[in-house]
Amino acid sequence: MTESTFKSGFVAIIGRPNVGKSTLLNRIVGEKIAIMSDKAQTTRNKIQGIYTTDDAQVVFIDTPGVHKPQNSLGDFMVKSAFSALHEADAIWFVVDASMARGRGDDFIIDRLQEVKNTPIYLLINKVDLLAPNDLLDVIASYQNDAPEWAEVFPISATEGDNVPELLDNIVSHLDEGPQYFDADQLTDHPERFVIGELIREKVLQLTRQEVPHSVAVVIDKIARENVEKIHIQASIIVERPTQKNIIIGKQGAMIKDIGTRARKDIERLLGDKVFLETWVKVEPRWRDRPQALQTLGYRQEDY
Repeated sequence: MTESTFKSGFVAIIGRPNVGKSTLLNRIVGEKIAIMSDKAQTTRNKIQGIYTTDDAQVVFIDTPGVHKPQNSLGDFMVKSAFSALHEADAIWFVVDASMARGRGDDFIIDRLQEVKNTPIYLLINKVDLLAPNDLLDVIASYQNDAPEWAEVFPISATEGDNVPELLDNIVSHLDEGPQYFDADQLTDHPERFVIGELIREKVLQLTRQEVPHSVAVVIDKIARENVEKIHIQASIIVERPTQKNIIIGKQGAMIKDIGTRARKDIERLLGDKVFLETWVKVEPRWRDRPQALQTLGYRQEDY
């Protein structure tokens, strides 16, 4: 009996904002590592999720949603999305079944046409929101002026429909390769980054209008206070004093709610009790200043 070979590879996940890329990644990995919100541009860095079985390892690169850049941060996000395509062994292009093909999809498809010798999968997400008779029309709408899709998979990242079959398919097409990460490792981002993203997720969920895109989170301190608890200090960075007031809320109610919700997710991530302290700081126009972008963790070498 011959020993089975180990397979590995990198898969880039790309698509318009809010088509369910982060939800899909979190579904596959089984932990919340990519933040989810109904606001556009929520994923900012190329978070890598790692899926490991006894005979394979797939490293996923989750790209920022592609949009027309409005500032230096937006420019960083779009460059980051497309640089991922050149690192991948396969590409998953995710579209929203409940929305018609639009200019944002066409913008990505034009870039995908430039990719050579890499299989590109069309993943039609949110099929749970679609009448069964409409699925073929959605698939047909992505056949013209498009790459030749290696596979077309209707899925529901939220419900998990067809996701195991999708994983089996991608593993079957991977080449023999090394195990890049430990079996129990879920992401190559340090815990500090993931904790910051979990806090930012709560800000996005609880605040509205202009605040979310102006928010970054910096983890100032992670230290074990005693056997029972980890002490975390975090700064929420905004661009204007009015945004600071919104995040703090009336008599501190909003910042307290953000902290309580984030702490629960962080405790699940770390498997430990957490004491979370948050401050809100104003850093004018940080999204337009490359120096500020680097200080807040958006590095030139990442794109």
